[in-house]
Amino acid sequence: MSLFARTALTLALAFLYAPILVLVAYSFNDSKLVTVWGGFSTRWYGVLFRDGPLIASALVSLKVAVLSAAIAGVLGTCAALALDRHGRFWGRGAYTGLLYAPMVMPEVITGLSLLLLFVGIGLDRGIATLVIAHATFATGFVAVVVGARLKGLDRSLEEAAADLGAGPARVFFGITLPLIAPSVAAGFLLAFTLSLDDLVIASFVSGPGATTLPMRIYSQVRLGVNPEINAASTLLIAAVGLVVLGASWLTGRKGAMAD
Repeated sequence: MSLFARTALTLALAFLYAPILVLVAYSFNDSKLVTVWGGFSTRWYGVLFRDGPLIASALVSLKVAVLSAAIAGVLGTCAALALDRHGRFWGRGAYTGLLYAPMVMPEVITGLSLLLLFVGIGLDRGIATLVIAHATFATGFVAVVVGARLKGLDRSLEEAAADLGAGPARVFFGITLPLIAPSVAAGFLLAFTLSLDDLVIASFVSGPGATTLPMRIYSQVRLGVNPEINAASTLLIAAVGLVVLGASWLTGRKGAMAD
């Protein structure tokens, strides 16, 4: 790699990650002033774990993320199978466009349209609407991950099982699903991450008692940043990082199995 390329890469990484590193460093600041270093301390993590409303919001985020990721995992896998296994069918283009539209549509538009839908059908906003909304925009991401695995899947094993008398359901659960399991798990983790750090859509579709952690952090930041927010943000970064590493490991395992 040339000197110019190394310099450009270093500057790009610094631009992306230097603010995050500063936030993490100041979460261990002993001072109440976030811009003044007062020595190393973990006191704000203790304050964070005694903050009842913030912990309640974190539990809401985890509940919504798990439920919405599970729904998106099932729907996204079914959608990928439909696109890969059934070739060209009437309405395929429209189906594909509708599936992937939430991935490129501005989150403000998605949140507003879902809000109007829930109001129109008389569904009270809360945990249920959050789960539906997050599953809606995460399904397309799962379909992309699972679809990529299906395109490289050797179908000879499925055909052999069918020739030996196995029905479609037995072929899927006995052959196809174990082969695509790493990609399904990676899609689940991706949907989990998308739900965990969403703010815009959740702001539209949440209701009383359904305040997520990003919403809670944003509302507190508007009144002024304190080291407790830095600690909460650091834990959120760590959680998302672990999920991303898990998804990367599963994706790598998928590639090794394919080889």
